[in-house]
Amino acid sequence: MAISYMTEEGYKKMLEEIAYMENVKRPEISRQIAEARDKGDLSENAEYDAAKEAQGMLEMKIAQLKDKVANARLIDETKLNTHTVQILNKVKIKNTKNNAVMQYMLVSESEANLKEGKIAVSTPIGKGLIGKKVGDIVEIQVPSGLMTFEIIDISI
Repeated sequence: MAISYMTEEGYKKMLEEIAYMENVKRPEISRQIAEARDKGDLSENAEYDAAKEAQGMLEMKIAQLKDKVANARLIDETKLNTHTVQILNKVKIKNTKNNAVMQYMLVSESEANLKEGKIAVSTPIGKGLIGKKVGDIVEIQVPSGLMTFEIIDISI
């Protein structure tokens, strides 16, 4: 798995999610499997099959999260600046076609959440903004076509 950069907050959230899955969800599924097993013939027991499948999915998710945590590199927020766009910067951009102004925070893939205004640096817009300065005009190829943005502000 590739190295993933994340904030300390994102790292802690991931550790909490792993702990929840291991300490709450895993015992819950084990109980479901035991209850289904107590009902008799396992060859025609849909509850048992469903519980075993849920267990497999949970274990896979736990393994994926543990892999991300093992390959995580925490970003030193004291070394951030606003000279150019970089991860953890808030970037205010203006769409040059319709003058719509948007603000996004560039984060790692694991912390992206569009509802919170956080986009991953690996997205087309994230890639297009990295390294640019205030006043730069950026053309970014997105699935719906070519978009042009002006960088209005970079903050932390």
